[in-house]
Amino acid sequence: MNTSITRRHALKTVAAVAVAPFAGSFAADGPARIRIGQIGTSHAHAAGKMEAVRSLTDLYEIVGIAEPIAGRQAGAEKQKAYAGLKWLTEEALLSDKAVKAVVVETTLGDSARAALACLRAGKHIHLDKPGADAHSAFKALRLEAERRRLTVQMGYMLRYNPAFELLFRAHREGWLGKITEINASMGKLADLQIQEDLARIPGYGMFELGCHLVDAAVFLLGAPSAVHAFGKPTGLAPAGLPDNQLAIMEYPNAVVTIRCNHGDPFGGPHRRFHVVGTKGAMEIQPLESGRGALYLTEAKDGFKKGENILALEVPKGRYTGEFRDLARVLRGEKRLAWSAEHDIAVHATALRCAGLTLS
Repeated sequence: MNTSITRRHALKTVAAVAVAPFAGSFAADGPARIRIGQIGTSHAHAAGKMEAVRSLTDLYEIVGIAEPIAGRQAGAEKQKAYAGLKWLTEEALLSDKAVKAVVVETTLGDSARAALACLRAGKHIHLDKPGADAHSAFKALRLEAERRRLTVQMGYMLRYNPAFELLFRAHREGWLGKITEINASMGKLADLQIQEDLARIPGYGMFELGCHLVDAAVFLLGAPSAVHAFGKPTGLAPAGLPDNQLAIMEYPNAVVTIRCNHGDPFGGPHRRFHVVGTKGAMEIQPLESGRGALYLTEAKDGFKKGENILALEVPKGRYTGEFRDLARVLRGEKRLAWSAEHDIAVHATALRCAGLTLS
């Protein structure tokens, strides 16, 4: 008989994930609101991230936004997410010593430059995925943050989804045994505008969207020993670009497959993350729904042997979990669970999954 696991039950079982080397640098600020700004409005998540920060009025005070692309501010000002906020030059934002953190939401091509400028100005950053188009630039900024003891929170929202939190705990505590297989997919039916936008991104959809899946897989298994990338055109993308992509990641005792198909008319409900281990398995589908199943060869902490159907309540704000966690880190209440080593491995692996070299 299936057991439905609600969020009330799951909250008792989902613990904090493993911690990274150090926490934020101004714990003495106590409960005072964190002064924060944003650079760029070009990233697909930019407006949503600003809405998330604006909703957390007890945690953040928004200083303003800087838009490095000439002429783009006028269009962004019309969006609800930015209504009533102050527009600043990048220099003015970064020279404000009271600003403790910056959300970097630029184009992919400018993200490494903007992030590094923030770090050199002494700011903690939330850097949206995948972080940079060149691996050398990403690695340099991530190591610069380590040297300066500044926090870099990558914008991978699945990290804060309750189903993935449960998955990470199940793996950490050995419920699933040794992982032997991960199968994941994340696609959509891209309209012409999305296809044209993706055509300007190295690695196409696998790098831009599939990086979410790579982040979770590397968190569970580490960097792969080998990666094989494949891509075929669906005929929907311009110039025959490979909008149907597959990556195979090899490990000593496991194989991971990741798919990113931008020709899938039911891409949303098809998005999934399925993990198989020697003592159990877990499936999350659709990715952000909180729904799925946990299979165990032995009962664990309220979950019975066999099949446990999951129905976890997902917070309404898609990105609020990220910024709640960032506030706790910056106040010194906890440490960020994702290290520089992990982020660098994810960036390198995402590039390889997209068939790109580590330039």
